[in-house]
Amino acid sequence: MKKFYFKHFIPINLVVLLFLFLFWSVLLHHTEFGSDLTSVERIKKTGVLRLITNNSINTYYYYNGKPSGFEYDLAKTFADYLNVDLDIVTPGWNNMFSYLKLGKGDLIASGLAITRERLEKVNFSIPYMTIRQHIVHHELVFGPKNIEDLTFRTLHIRRGTSYHSRLVEIKNSGVEFNYILHDNVPTEELIRMVHSREIKFTVADNNIAYLNQRYYPDIRIGIPLQEKESLAWAVNKNDSEMLEQINKFFLYANEKGILKQISDKYYASIEDSDPFDLKKFHQRIESRLPRYKDIILKESKKYGFDWRLVAAIVYQESHFNPNARSFTNVRGLMQVTTATAEEMGIQNRLKPSQSIKAGLKYLDKMVKKFDYLEDDHEKVQFALASYNIGYGHVTDAIRITKDLGLDETKWQNLKTALPLLSKSKYYKKTKYGYARGWEPVQYVERILTYFDILKQKEFFY
Repeated sequence: MKKFYFKHFIPINLVVLLFLFLFWSVLLHHTEFGSDLTSVERIKKTGVLRLITNNSINTYYYYNGKPSGFEYDLAKTFADYLNVDLDIVTPGWNNMFSYLKLGKGDLIASGLAITRERLEKVNFSIPYMTIRQHIVHHELVFGPKNIEDLTFRTLHIRRGTSYHSRLVEIKNSGVEFNYILHDNVPTEELIRMVHSREIKFTVADNNIAYLNQRYYPDIRIGIPLQEKESLAWAVNKNDSEMLEQINKFFLYANEKGILKQISDKYYASIEDSDPFDLKKFHQRIESRLPRYKDIILKESKKYGFDWRLVAAIVYQESHFNPNARSFTNVRGLMQVTTATAEEMGIQNRLKPSQSIKAGLKYLDKMVKKFDYLEDDHEKVQFALASYNIGYGHVTDAIRITKDLGLDETKWQNLKTALPLLSKSKYYKKTKYGYARGWEPVQYVERILTYFDILKQKEFFY
């Protein structure tokens, strides 16, 4: 068959192939990769929100094979709000902005403070938290008394952070000091180096500093370096629709109490921790816990409890002392009453194995009473409060929570109601009467602090 040729001797069948190739390339470019779609449209079409973040204890990490962290939880809630899945992108701190610019993620959520330099690169959402930068030093190292007292000191910080920007400002103001920049080194690693006295000073936001003091009780949070800053999520400059969606979500999360719930999960009472108590806990993890760890592991497994949570309860109850006695005459590792010991079928509550068995059997009983709660974290907190003050008093507090018009399934609301059990205006209307309702709140928060420390041992060591 005779072939027809165009000018320059291109066979007509090759022209057709080239045309088809270009047609399908354009089609694929528009349909598969969605170049004509906005980022929000693409996210809803693909069903995936891509989060750019950094591996750190206050943003995103894995515990027991599951993702955790403040920024992760908040971003996961945002993905649920959009009804899509969440994909995590961790390019390293110094590469996050370039990844966003290249379209390798949809937003950055990594504890970013809003700064002038960053506003030139990205747009920020409405803030979700306020923080303040502080000097961090070892307890045996004298920290500066004020900004001017930074003179001749050397600070170690991560490059490209808001700390970096602030130190440049201070240096430009005429204060003579040195700073050493580290690439892609998490702030908590620099805090660890302060704790081990490898370096003398670093800088951290107060939420990060106080959180890490749980794990490194010899550090001290020194002077603030500036006024409060706002943390927000970052999106590309031209992505106004994504920015609008994030802002709508933050308003929704704030109104529904979701933001406070996630904040409380990670940062509740972090500034109230006693460094001396924390140091004692770290010491006793090493000196006392090993004697009882096998028993705790064995009994925890029976009921599906995280052994670290159980170890935290044992420490709160007795400081790992099997002969401990409270002023109300409860005894043993789990401070079991005589009545509870009999109910749980044990004879010697001073024997560590029997005390732990009775305590966990009773705790499991309390957990089952709150099976109607959807969130396991909430369920554990309600159960711990009941373990401490009694189930009856907790049900009284739940009724008070309802009367106050609050959601009675949320621990943050129960924390408000429990202390009211000591006020006659409230306890006179309850079934079980007066109770020192502030005690279970402190009890639960201390246990969660100890639990967090034991969890993060795996992350740090």
